[in-house]
Amino acid sequence: QPPTNMMNSSRSTSFLFASLKNSSRHRLTPNSLASVKSFSSYVKRPSSCINVYKSQVLKGGVVAQLKNSFDVSPLFGHSQVRTIKTLDFGGTKEIVYERSDWPKEKFQEFFKNDTIAVIGYGPQGSGQSLNARDNGLNVIVGLRKDGRSWKEALKDGWEPGKNLFSINEAIEKGTIVLNLLSDAAQKQLWPEMKPHLTKGKTLYFSHGFSVVYKDLTGVIPPKDIDVIMVAPKGSGRTVRSLFLEGKGINSSVAVFQDVSGKAKDKAVALGVAIGSGYLYETSFQREVFSDLVGERGVLMGAIQGLFLAQYEVLRANGHTPSEAFNETVEEATQSLYPLIGENGMDWYVDWYSNKPVFEELYKKVADGTETKRSLDKNSSPTYREELEVELKEIQDSEIWTAGKTVRSLRPERKSKS
Repeated sequence: QPPTNMMNSSRSTSFLFASLKNSSRHRLTPNSLASVKSFSSYVKRPSSCINVYKSQVLKGGVVAQLKNSFDVSPLFGHSQVRTIKTLDFGGTKEIVYERSDWPKEKFQEFFKNDTIAVIGYGPQGSGQSLNARDNGLNVIVGLRKDGRSWKEALKDGWEPGKNLFSINEAIEKGTIVLNLLSDAAQKQLWPEMKPHLTKGKTLYFSHGFSVVYKDLTGVIPPKDIDVIMVAPKGSGRTVRSLFLEGKGINSSVAVFQDVSGKAKDKAVALGVAIGSGYLYETSFQREVFSDLVGERGVLMGAIQGLFLAQYEVLRANGHTPSEAFNETVEEATQSLYPLIGENGMDWYVDWYSNKPVFEELYKKVADGTETKRSLDKNSSPTYREELEVELKEIQDSEIWTAGKTVRSLRPERKSKS
């Protein structure tokens, strides 16, 4: 097992990986790691997908080095040696787990007596349940009958009474319960879910929000069950699409409660079964803080604000919609961002003026201010209607209608039409 100081390290790489949502493009290559002697054995496993900022890998000759240690775990009734890799990320050593550590035959044997109950069928629920089903696990889905998600599940081949049940039925039948409802729904449904989480079961999350902010959500897991997390660094649709392509999403893994003594093995094995290419360790709290800051920062919120501000300034100064969009969005997404993904940003000049904004954002996430605002908004009975209005405003704004026309002119788009 990893040292305690590594699990609790304040130098979490949750932030490092949070901005690499579409993970398949950011891989270490033999060229970038030519000096790593052990890399030749590493690349023999094409499923490996170790993502780091290459600016950190290449800057100053710093190189990620693979180191092996061994963890003897009592699996399948006998001791089995598993290779655990420690990587050096810019001076901080971290443990990572690969898909090759848990081949399909191994996790199928490990979970042969388990029923995996997936609660919720949004992007994560559908993606993870379908991947686990395709990987040969005994998966059932729990949903509100005849709702929109129920109808989606029927289209995906889930059968009522066989592997599609009401939420309470699924939790009762499941030995491992994957709570993949939205944050607001987890708060709302927790009182009726908790009585079915009986001694010996395992509760699984893909976001630590409900547990970390228990004072706001009321989600306090029973003390006699394992509580684990696998958090894919991408949308559920990406989890599914990468799986179908034979690739793997990056995920973080954490243990909140280990009653059985096997919680870490369950988490890592499930992480692989739902489509992870590799997993890095975090804690519930670090995952939540980094995720919320990332979503409100460079992954979504800040990007839209920056795009719109620059676009409007250009338009106000006489630039056409096509020119303003190309100089704002198209050049960024089609030219600069891929270069950043490949080469890092060690050529940047001075963009540190934004740092105080993110420091304030992190403070609001950590003290619960932003969390309460988000939870209140998402719990509103008119949330979906209000969201649709906001999204429609963005969709119909000039910047994004201009963008549709610009994107339609890309050669690859025209060849498909």
